[in-house]
Amino acid sequence: MRERRWESQATFQFEDVRTLAGWLADLGLKPATPDKEIIGYVEEWTVAAPREIDRLDAWTKEDVTLVHIRESWRGDFFLLAGAYHTRFQRHKRSGTYCSVSHPWKMRGRWLTHHPEGMFWIGFREQHSFIRVRLHTTEVITPEETRGDDRRGLWLEERQRAFQSAVSLLDLPIEAELKNEKVVLRTADPDAALLCSWPDAFGPCQFEYNVPDAFAFLVPAGRLAATWGGEPAMVRAYLTGFSELALKDFETTAPGARYAYRCSVHCRFNELPEIFSVISPGGRLYATLCEFKTQSIFLDLVNTWVIIGTVASGDGFKIEARLNRAPLPENEMDGWLETLLGFPVTYAPLPPFP
Repeated sequence: MRERRWESQATFQFEDVRTLAGWLADLGLKPATPDKEIIGYVEEWTVAAPREIDRLDAWTKEDVTLVHIRESWRGDFFLLAGAYHTRFQRHKRSGTYCSVSHPWKMRGRWLTHHPEGMFWIGFREQHSFIRVRLHTTEVITPEETRGDDRRGLWLEERQRAFQSAVSLLDLPIEAELKNEKVVLRTADPDAALLCSWPDAFGPCQFEYNVPDAFAFLVPAGRLAATWGGEPAMVRAYLTGFSELALKDFETTAPGARYAYRCSVHCRFNELPEIFSVISPGGRLYATLCEFKTQSIFLDLVNTWVIIGTVASGDGFKIEARLNRAPLPENEMDGWLETLLGFPVTYAPLPPFP
């Protein structure tokens, strides 16, 4: 999400993806070959029941997560999170993970940040956590100089936003500015505090972990209340549980639909077969190749480029992700079209998947 991302305007068949791989090889790059072992990432695979994951048994899977999705939800978040917590306590073991997400709103005026954020309350075998994420109105990656005239403003807004969440959650955390980053500190010796992407003009989050399994149930309810009772997209993520445990989680609250996400070990040529299993509701991503721009374009700023394919709906699209733009903004679409051989448009990822 802190990367720059472009996507093909057209949808292709898999044979076109293979043709693109050949074209990239002709440029001197090293794209995936038909029999190369790769990892495909399955996302948002809507299923009628948890057991449908068995349809992918022909491949080795990792990080299998069942997602309970409730759209336009208006319930009591404390009760919902508590219900998941109760079932987690029944079935927890090493490697199990459960979290529940809910949007929240920040008061005040915001110029560089979206006033809506997202948080997760989660449970693992030995600890619980609260994760709070912000997102900016645009993404400017580290080392890019555009937007430097706004750096002071977005740092001030980020500090203020995090401090707002910390106050609502009543956490022993201080947010301060240091070396053009928002630095978070805690005086609690039993807590673990993490802050991700503090230097990116894009999404940023902190995660606070404590041994107390009940610590965040009430505070999370206060953060959810900032949404003001409006319909909310609420998701619960369940990883590492048995089929019996997943059946128990189905009783938490009515109205959820189910979707899977996981990584699948496969050969590059097997992507269409996997896509046929998860269609029409799922999305499949795989990397075609990655390279640094100066490996073939010596006159460009050195930038990491990842060319990938995203299968959803009725076919495959091509995406390009860059850790920074190697050219001025008005030249990027044309350069990528020359590189790939077809038009692309700027398509940032949604901030809160």
